[in-house]
Amino acid sequence: MPTSRSVFITGAAAGIGRKTAIAFAKKGYTVGAYDIDDVGLKTLVEELERIRTAVITGHLDVTDGDEMAQRIEEFTTATGGRLDVMINNAGILRPGRFEEMDLAGHHREIDINAKGVVNGLHAAFPYLRDTPNSVVVNLASASAIYGQAELANYSATKFFVRGITEALDLEWGRHGIRVIAMWPLYVQTAMTDNVKIGTTESLGIRLTAQDIADAIVAAVEPSALRRAIHQVHFPVGVQSKVLATGARFSPAWLTRIVNKKLAHS
Repeated sequence: MPTSRSVFITGAAAGIGRKTAIAFAKKGYTVGAYDIDDVGLKTLVEELERIRTAVITGHLDVTDGDEMAQRIEEFTTATGGRLDVMINNAGILRPGRFEEMDLAGHHREIDINAKGVVNGLHAAFPYLRDTPNSVVVNLASASAIYGQAELANYSATKFFVRGITEALDLEWGRHGIRVIAMWPLYVQTAMTDNVKIGTTESLGIRLTAQDIADAIVAAVEPSALRRAIHQVHFPVGVQSKVLATGARFSPAWLTRIVNKKLAHS
């Protein structure tokens, strides 16, 4: 039976998912890299083979609950039932004024960013439960601190991710499963290539996919202090940390004013 730690990553063909797959491969994990981008997965495999790590890939539309369950079952069959880390990374971002965007697009964003996470959590649970000290990493966002103008629907999906992370960290603690969320601000990936809204003008797009991958690895293997306080949310980057801390201690009216100013609304 395989004894190396294993990680299953959705949306792994590019951006944050790809860098995260490489980061875990370098730490000796068996990597499960899944995406709808078959070409991107092929080049990722070529890159991971140079690291000489075990990698398993496959097509995965996270909105398809049956396919999610099938892929996780296939992966854990190859790892001897072991699933140390489940990373719900797949997501999309559609900027713009809410009423000017098509309804089908809003629904698609919800399906991928929210329902896709539910599908991953539900399918992964029995394998996480049976793997000691397992961890779920959900990709939230700094937009889960306060609803963001010109990202209303996206921001709402990340509030969903925040809520389900907190709830399941409580529920699944009795099974020895940590459930955590990453809170980056804007990241330099294809997802933000054409994003020009008030908050990107105010704050810029400063983080790289590598920054997020490194933060994920650190959160999965936390310091003694973070483990002692049982940190659930992990802001990434100085800006996200400042905004998260400010929102925690500021009155709601002040947080609203700050977000309104940043969004030029």
